[in-house]
Amino acid sequence: MSLEPLQLDALQSILGDRLQTEVPLARYTSARVGGPADYLAEVRSANELAQYVSRMWELDVPFVILGGGSNVLVSDAGVRGVVLLNHARRVRFDLEAEPPEVWAESGANFGAVARQAASRGLSGLEWAAGIPGTVGGALVGNAGAHGGDMAGNVLLAEILHHEETMQEEVIHRERWSVEKMQYTYRSSIMKRQPGQIVALSAWMRLERSTHQSVQTKMEEYLRFRRRTQPPGASMGSMFKNPPGDYAGRLIEAAGLKGKQLGAAQISSLHANFFVNQGQASAAQIYNLIETAQQAVAEKFGVALELEIELVGEWN
Repeated sequence: MSLEPLQLDALQSILGDRLQTEVPLARYTSARVGGPADYLAEVRSANELAQYVSRMWELDVPFVILGGGSNVLVSDAGVRGVVLLNHARRVRFDLEAEPPEVWAESGANFGAVARQAASRGLSGLEWAAGIPGTVGGALVGNAGAHGGDMAGNVLLAEILHHEETMQEEVIHRERWSVEKMQYTYRSSIMKRQPGQIVALSAWMRLERSTHQSVQTKMEEYLRFRRRTQPPGASMGSMFKNPPGDYAGRLIEAAGLKGKQLGAAQISSLHANFFVNQGQASAAQIYNLIETAQQAVAEKFGVALELEIELVGEWN
């Protein structure tokens, strides 16, 4: 969409020279695909994120927050409105707390936070060592691996919440308990109400251990990841695992492991990973998504649900 002159003037007054136009998004996504954003601006702190998002809501300007760019598929047509590139990355450990904890802004790389915890001899985030996304993305999607997940680590989440009442629009900046996040498998109230709740930062529970013990477990998980997941440009796990089964197993059993469309491929190593082998388009990847869903539904009667999010304009 093209912004109204008053909206654009307001954005330029807020964002100044950070506001860029017609920015290709492929460079900002782990799959290396995606068309242009009408407007893009970098955010450097949780306070800035709260300020900018509040103004987007007040101005009725559509926006998307992009962190590490994993777990998203951006359309070839790109994104209308504004993309806020979340580079709010501050991290602070509290070793005096009992148990110890870490606070991180939502744009911090989650794997890096886990590695910083390990360097301090703190356990609890070993499962996140190889996760490429941000703390905010993990909060929204209840990221997990190796028996751990965000629901098991989060103490508090600082959020910005947009509510429309009969009388007015209200924006709350609050600290939510893990119960209020309403976590389910790879989902949360934030994911179920897109555009209404934004993650600013989080406090996560840790445990005292030793650097060697934590590092050993992390290396074990990383070796497993390298052995079972394809390298290169992908979005991470494409589909949620259905109850009692695995999406990758079903796709492989449907005969689609290794299937390729242009430079897009259902990985020959793990069928729940779709890989960009060069110049794949979002349309090619989406075509493979639909092919997998249809084949698994026909063969097994199972409806595969996306774990990734579709971003931008999709017909």
